[in-house]
Amino acid sequence: MFVKICGITNEEDALLSVAMGATAIGFVFAPSKRQITPGRAADIVKRLPPGIITVGVFRDHDVKSVSRVMREVGLRGAQLHGRETVSEVEQVTAEFGWVMKAVVAGSRDAEQCDRYRTDLILVDSVNPGSGETYDWQLLTTLPKGVRYVVSGGLTPDNVGDAISLVAPYGVDVSSGVEREPGRKDAAKVRRFVANAQRAFDALVS
Repeated sequence: MFVKICGITNEEDALLSVAMGATAIGFVFAPSKRQITPGRAADIVKRLPPGIITVGVFRDHDVKSVSRVMREVGLRGAQLHGRETVSEVEQVTAEFGWVMKAVVAGSRDAEQCDRYRTDLILVDSVNPGSGETYDWQLLTTLPKGVRYVVSGGLTPDNVGDAISLVAPYGVDVSSGVEREPGRKDAAKVRRFVANAQRAFDALVS
């Protein structure tokens, strides 16, 4: 099960997410209401259990900038959420080994996402972080064999439906478990992870 809680801006929310069962934590370094500085993210990462996948979210950063922030913060993986080229994605993958490339559901980029040759493909809505959902059936247009993560408009109430319908590798949420931008709601995080766990378990039962 891969469940990522993204848009973490403080230690309390990071530790809460881990305690509730999240397997990955995301820090946004691109312009956003949830943007965090590398220094602050590094302080949080030091306090997380070693098994947690810590992910830096970048949008149209050059490869050198991604590399610098990744090393400064001590992150395990990079999420490239912009118009990065195949070559740029390959460079980051070669250096750090774990990369998740984001694509927009239903786009030509999504239909050809296997060209990136990354660990995971994250399928999002047109406006990342907006809480907008989309037709999950669009995921059927992805190339076969791609491991993908569903994002965009997920909440504790619909995450189970999304998993049951398209059987993704994982799910990613930010605004759907917040009480306000950049601050998580403990009850929502708990319900989201529990409902995701239940749906993933059902797929293999």
